[in-house]
Amino acid sequence: MKGTKGRRRFIDYPRRGREGWRRWLPSWRLLLATVGLGIAGLAGLFVLVYINVDIPTENALAEKEATVYYWADGSQMVSVGDVNRQNISLDKVPDSVENAVISAENASFYSDSGVSFQGIARAVVNMVSGEDAQGGSTITQQYVKNTYLSQDQTVTRKVKEFVIALKVNHQQSKRDILRGYLNTSWFGRGSYGIQAAAHAYYGIDAEQLNPSQGALLAATLKGSEQYDPGLSKANHERAVARWKWILDRQVATGHMSPREREKYRKFPEPRPLEKPTSQAGQIGYLVDIANKFIRSATGLTDKDLARGGYRIHTTFDKQRTRRLEKAVNEISKKNIDPKKNPADTYVQFGAASVRPKDGAVLAIYGGTDATKHFRNNADTTAVPAGSAFKPFVLAAALQQQYEAPEALPQQEAFWERDFRELSAALMNANSPPFVRAGQRIGLETIRDLVVDAGLHEESLAQLEQTFPLGTSAPSAIRLASAYTTFANDGLHAAPYAVSRMSYNKKPVSGFDRAEPEEVLTPEVAQRVTGTLEGLGWRTLGAPDQQPPLRPVAAGVTEPSDRKKSAWFIGTTVSGPGTAPGIRPDRAPGAGDGSEPTTAITMFRNKAGEPELLPMNGVGGPDSGLGTAIPPKIWTAYQNGT
Repeated sequence: MKGTKGRRRFIDYPRRGREGWRRWLPSWRLLLATVGLGIAGLAGLFVLVYINVDIPTENALAEKEATVYYWADGSQMVSVGDVNRQNISLDKVPDSVENAVISAENASFYSDSGVSFQGIARAVVNMVSGEDAQGGSTITQQYVKNTYLSQDQTVTRKVKEFVIALKVNHQQSKRDILRGYLNTSWFGRGSYGIQAAAHAYYGIDAEQLNPSQGALLAATLKGSEQYDPGLSKANHERAVARWKWILDRQVATGHMSPREREKYRKFPEPRPLEKPTSQAGQIGYLVDIANKFIRSATGLTDKDLARGGYRIHTTFDKQRTRRLEKAVNEISKKNIDPKKNPADTYVQFGAASVRPKDGAVLAIYGGTDATKHFRNNADTTAVPAGSAFKPFVLAAALQQQYEAPEALPQQEAFWERDFRELSAALMNANSPPFVRAGQRIGLETIRDLVVDAGLHEESLAQLEQTFPLGTSAPSAIRLASAYTTFANDGLHAAPYAVSRMSYNKKPVSGFDRAEPEEVLTPEVAQRVTGTLEGLGWRTLGAPDQQPPLRPVAAGVTEPSDRKKSAWFIGTTVSGPGTAPGIRPDRAPGAGDGSEPTTAITMFRNKAGEPELLPMNGVGGPDSGLGTAIPPKIWTAYQNGT
């Protein structure tokens, strides 16, 4: 009987006749066979997928439902209409525009197979690692995604995109694919397709676009949120750079001669941004705030939202919004008259109300009319806070005391003197004590406190000697939110503008609310509030002249500030007035955080000017360089109906 010793195995692994680690080192034959089997398996799987994935029916973008925004009480605020899209034939698109798009997005469009293997592999790797899966797609793949598939960033969707793109490239001509791509792509400003984009940016038909304008529209395909020059100064800089690159790229790809390129050295500024008439008044500003919050909470883009079908429930209080707009309009009409007082020209107002207990944005005033004045004054970060920033310096000094372990009596006395000095300086608009306080407690300490209280770090000024005096420029929403920390006994809840939303009746995730975090101890918050109550009475008048609701946290910029703005931040709680100073612990009826904190700002800004204009003479000689006007708006808002 013969033994099995020496019989050759079908797979010699671990390798016989080898010692140590060499037993586990596969032979080149085994490696080659393994690779071959893997390739064959993948090829078979691809064939199977290719056979079973059909080209689906085109997405009917024009049939998508509108997106509806709701007030906090559930009533409809506005319906953002159908997709702005007008299909045109390719002969209506100038060759220069086609060349700009192809040069920027897919230079090998006319010769490739319709897919980018490298782009797909990179996208899959990015998705597995949790990074952005955008980029690397051919024009054919982008056309497939726009026309046949959802915008989901998943491996399954990318595989379908790849397979369908191969089939589309085989079944349709390149000209038909390019036509479909230009008619379905998102260019920003609510426009799908080159025809709608030509009207949105330049007010003309696509066939009238010149090569320079076409290059800018091609730039927005990379992402209008980043490349629409009308959205911000940074956007404008990015748009100019990409516009230049696309023109140069056309020279490099042979689509434009160097001589032709020399004709286009002046950037083709698009027309100003416009809102649809349905978003007139404050509605357009409210929609902007809601969309900004949605983008940060969910990762959805303006392109996603423009496709429609969403139901968005906001935190905005209809009555408060109307009261705030009415208050601004009435006080402005009484106090601002550019015809009689030249200093009143270019005066702008912004305002926001935030609920302390949970951070809900209840009302904003973004400007006179969103269809005429596009920039949202409630959300701009270009207006210095001035003395309205100083209470945070006072809070930082007090907080440092309460965080010090077992302070010596002499230290306690020093801190008490510090508190009294800063409180008096706040009441008397005296700036040097705040500069000295910044030196003592550290500018980084103040910065960290205001960031914890909700101010965006990018809105803060450099940490220089004047930092405690309010050189930073937070938005009205963020400054109101930061002041809620005082009214809420040291707790801060991040501001939010959308409570929930759905798409095709299915909830969209991302709207869970975190619990408020302690930024200041209750003792510090109450002591600062006591000081601010005194400042509030001094600004608004004696307690016996006020309604039952009393101001307990009021910040006001002073005429001694380097005047480029005027602010007032106030909130109220029920109950009898108390003398300025240390507040007692909250008693029943003293407030539950439901009364909003409201920030009101006034400044002068001429369109196209990079710097704010001075406030000298605004409102006449008795307005204190305009500082008397925001408190009047706040009072009218509180007393309004």
